[in-house]
Amino acid sequence: MMTVYGTRPEAIKVAPVVTALAASDALDGITVVTGQHREMLDQVNAVFGIRPEHDLDVMSHGQSLSQIFTRVMARLDDVLTVEQPDAVLVQGDTTTSTAAAMAAFNRRIPVVHLEAGLRSGDLTSPFPEEANRRLTTQITDLHLAPTAMSRDNLLREGVRPETVVVTGNTVIDALLDVVDRPALFQDPAVAAVAARGGALLLVTTHRRENWGLPMRNIGAALGALADAFPWLTVVLPAHRNPLVRDAVLPAVRGRSNVVITEPLCYSDFVHLTARATVVLTDSGGVQEEAPSLGKPVLVMRDNTERPEAVDAGTVRLVGTDARRIVGEVSHLLTDTNAYGRMARAVNPYGDGRAAARSVAALAELLGVGSRIDEFRAAPVLAALPSLAV
Repeated sequence: MMTVYGTRPEAIKVAPVVTALAASDALDGITVVTGQHREMLDQVNAVFGIRPEHDLDVMSHGQSLSQIFTRVMARLDDVLTVEQPDAVLVQGDTTTSTAAAMAAFNRRIPVVHLEAGLRSGDLTSPFPEEANRRLTTQITDLHLAPTAMSRDNLLREGVRPETVVVTGNTVIDALLDVVDRPALFQDPAVAAVAARGGALLLVTTHRRENWGLPMRNIGAALGALADAFPWLTVVLPAHRNPLVRDAVLPAVRGRSNVVITEPLCYSDFVHLTARATVVLTDSGGVQEEAPSLGKPVLVMRDNTERPEAVDAGTVRLVGTDARRIVGEVSHLLTDTNAYGRMARAVNPYGDGRAAARSVAALAELLGVGSRIDEFRAAPVLAALPSLAV
């Protein structure tokens, strides 16, 4: 059984499956990384003690999505020829996942899609992720859907019900593992912020469709919030892409209550999220993690392929208009009732057993086991200590 991944979000979500495969008596796991995110990928592997058998090392400076895609396909094809796996598991909606799925399909190797069935309804948003996930669906033999809503998306598209398993999202498995570990922050600036106490706004932004003016708006909003609330600490782990940094950082540099860091290792990020007051993001995975820690999440996008937490009231779409971002964050920081309504540890995404369900479904696919009970969303996850506003 081969698992292929290449980015930090993929690494986080496949780590519990890789660990479960290693412990399985029925399946042998082979791990392949593409290196689409180099340092951030290696950080996550280190957190979970994963040592890949193969590293395709596809990334080079300034290459296009098409160049990444073709490199993954070509280099993985060589590995498939040597290893001849019984199935290939890919995760999510990255260029790595779709290219790896296509390489396996071309070799007539069954494709397993972890986190299958997410849909935003807009082929261009998020870009290219929405197209990637739809394309991967077409060549997948086993769809590991994180939620009932994701399963229903697949069924509406004509996917055969017997090929879909609702597992819960493995990001919750990873989150619960790491948050139970001691909070030993590697970044000194983050350690100081966590020790200092007080209100904390945690911000992540990198989404491709937000490049340019939307991201400059995000930077302007952060600067305005830092000025309006001098008692608030804004923590911004800055994505390494120059297009992101050049758009966001000029508006926030030099402010004493804005802490700009390099991208955080996964452990630091999880523990900082647990410490945060509000999370402001355009990321996908953060929309799943932060609500499970009882944190209000404001999403700087116009749509989301993860509507479960929106329906639960713990995630709100706010777009990229600077005035609206400032208004929404300000409302949560100044209205304790509004904050309390969102700061609930609802858990529509998982219960910590998604990897076990995934491996059981893999064993059934390969004729060496059987599925276990599917995930059913619980209304509430026991809350971790949450900072009052």
